This record gives sequence, structure tokens and C-alpha cells, in this order.
Amino acid sequence: MGLLATGAAQVCIAGGVEFMSDVPIRLNRNTRSHLLSMRKAKSLPDQLSVGGRILGSLTGGVELPAVAEFSTNETMGHSADRLCAAFGISRRAQDEFALRSHTLAAQAAKDGLLTEIEPFKVPGVANTVSRDNGVRPSSMEAMSKLKPAFVKPHGTITAANASFLTDGASACLLTTEETAKRLGLKPKAYLRDFMYVSQDPKDQLLLGPAYATPRILERNGLSLADIDAFEYHEAFAGQILANLAALDSDYFAKQYMGRQAGKYGAPPMDKLNCWGGSLSIGHPSELLAYAWSRAQLIAC
Repeated sequence: MGLLATGAAQVCIAGGVEFMSDVPIRLNRNTRSHLLSMRKAKSLPDQLSVGGRILGSLTGGVELPAVAEFSTNETMGHSADRLCAAFGISRRAQDEFALRSHTLAAQAAKDGLLTEIEPFKVPGVANTVSRDNGVRPSSMEAMSKLKPAFVKPHGTITAANASFLTDGASACLLTTEETAKRLGLKPKAYLRDFMYVSQDPKDQLLLGPAYATPRILERNGLSLADIDAFEYHEAFAGQILANLAALDSDYFAKQYMGRQAGKYGAPPMDKLNCWGGSLSIGHPSELLAYAWSRAQLIAC
């Protein structure tokens, strides 16, 4: 967006790839040093000697990817579980919202609404991936049997009401209105504005939507009633419900957002993530293309 705004570029492709099923795993410095020294080992005895040192350094030498927030040393799931407790979000409410996400995503796929998913042929695999394969509508009974995933044994977040890690990719073409007209491109959506917000990572790590929604709408002279569809990232069902509770709380508005007039209000559920979300399609995922496809339908 900065390139377009400054005129440094007229057309950009914004995209990204996530490969969470095969994340990079680092080796410790000693192991890396021994591996590099293997190039200097010319004779078989030297190679065996270096090989022995490599094997010896592997004990405890694997550095797994960090999943905790560095400033709090707490995983996002643990933070989300505490957030649910703070806002009184029940396990049942979380399971119901997760079931809603999967059900809506399955229906959207069945109705042919996710029109911008590009089929992908995985090398060595017979079937082509042509739809999100994490969408699995379950039942409240089955979901209720799962154990807490983070805060044990009394936490409320489980594998069923949390998003899952997955592989995905997305891309979209971005340009200015003037350039689009000159090139004969028909915009599928307009990006009117965007906003960054920050909160205390210890207690409000996942409350970004509660802070950003009122600010960006008010900055553009809009209200909740002016918006046809809201897209909130579903890291956890409880995280979404906590944000909705915060938006609908006079206390939160006055105490934390400085809104002395009181609560702003939460988006109505019939406008929120109507084709499912990250709980059903995964996180990280091809959410960008998914959102643009939804925007295209609304624009029509």
C-alpha cells in the first residue's frame, strides 16, 4: 500500500505462503559448526571423526520453533484461555461458535461461493487439492468430550474451538483506481482505509478487533449499520466472543478505550464471518483470497 500511495509502484501483487506442516527446525551452533567442518574432512578417518562429533552434538541440539510471545513467554492459546475467563466466555459458547464456523464454511463451499480457490496439484499425490480440507462440521456432543489444550485441567479452549495450523497461499492484485481504469481492470473491492492498534500483550493480546473496529469506522464516518459483512480472524472461538463482549461492554469502553459515552456495540452475528473463518479453514491459511472472494460477492 505504501508503494501505491507514494507512486513508487502502479500495480502490485500482494501474496504469501505458509507451510506450517514443515516448519524450519534449527540445529544448535555446535552442530552447525561441525557440519560446516565436514567440508574440510578429506580422508575417511577425518570424516568419521567429524561425523561422530555431529552425532554427539545432536543430543539436545535441536532448536524447535518458538510459539510463545517473547515479551510474556506465554503461548497464544494460554493467553486466549485467560481472556475467556476474564470475560466469562463459557466452554459451551466457544464450542457453539466453532461449530458455526465449520457449518458455514461447509455451506459456502457447497454453494460454490468460494470462487477464488485455485486447485493445486501436490507432487506425488494422486488427488488435486481443490477446496479447504480442514472444514469438518462435528457435533456439540463430540466437541464436549475433548480435553483442554492449554490451561489444564480447567481451561475452556480445546482443539475443537481453536484454529489449526495448516498450509496455504494467497495472492491478489492491488492498484490505484486511476490505474485500474487505464488498464481496463474491474475492481472486485476497494480498500478504503486500514488501521494498526496495539494493546498490552499480557492481558489483551487478542483484543485488536475491539479496539480497531470503532476507531476505523468513526474515522470514516461510518457505523456498524453501514457495513454488510465483517471479517474477524478466528484464532480461537473464545477470542472472537471476548472481542464481541468487549465491544458490547460499557465498562470496557470507559475503562480501557476511553469512550466515556459508553460501548460502541458489536457487529451482529448475521454479518460476522458468514462463510466461516480460521476455525474452519485453518490458521495460517489462504484467508486473503477467501476475504476478497467474499468482498466480490457482496459488491455484486
